[in-house]
Amino acid sequence: MDERRLTTMANQIGAFFRLQGEAVAAASVEDHMRKYWDPRMRGQIVDHLRAGGEGLEPAVRAAVARLARDAVSSTR
Repeated sequence: MDERRLTTMANQIGAFFRLQGEAVAAASVEDHMRKYWDPRMRGQIVDHLRAGGEGLEPAVRAAVARLARDAVSSTR
């Protein structure tokens, strides 16, 4: 999937949770991505973050960073 589309989708999820505050929103976005996004989509958004994460909102960036940390730990 196109990374711009993934970024838009991720930011839309983040916008839904935004009123909960950044920390709770980040956890909620991460949970949503784990439950409903295909592993390939999660991998692509992690790669996008590692390449600079252009366009990701702060709570979404934090959520994807959590996914990235878990991706690294699960490969060890």
